[in-house]
Amino acid sequence: MQRSISSTKNVYRNLLHLQKPPTAAMVTWQQPPCDVFINHRGIDTKKNVAGLLYNHLVRLRLRPFLDSKNMKPGDKLFDKIDAAITGCKVGVVVFSPRYCQSYFCLHELARIVEAKKKLIPVFCDVKPSELIVRDDGSCSKHQLNRFKTALEEAKYTVGLTFDSSNG
Repeated sequence: MQRSISSTKNVYRNLLHLQKPPTAAMVTWQQPPCDVFINHRGIDTKKNVAGLLYNHLVRLRLRPFLDSKNMKPGDKLFDKIDAAITGCKVGVVVFSPRYCQSYFCLHELARIVEAKKKLIPVFCDVKPSELIVRDDGSCSKHQLNRFKTALEEAKYTVGLTFDSSNG
């Protein structure tokens, strides 16, 4: 019995010596960049337009980023989203009636515009003229100006329209 315990300890020690220390690549694994960042107001479009777009892009073997699909518990919200925007080639912005009520939507839109990414607007149940950034006192003047500038650029970019009542 003593011999088998001793042998086991030797095998274990030898295995420990064979293991290589973790490299930087092993420690700092990162998700590959996405091709398309989908910016949307979740309560308006996650289950229809944004979700369908995500699934379609996956079938085309593209790498879309949709927060509900790509983020996991414990992820740092702004870090993960900003990294996805920085790494993407195209930002698809799905505008909806309550889009401009969301700080996160406007922040993502501003990041897409500031990063000079190709922007494709999708106007879902809303006309471009109906999209307005309102000052509700929750943002600084600087943030409001960022959001307004980005929204104006997106509104005057040729995009797509989607009427959910007609499909």
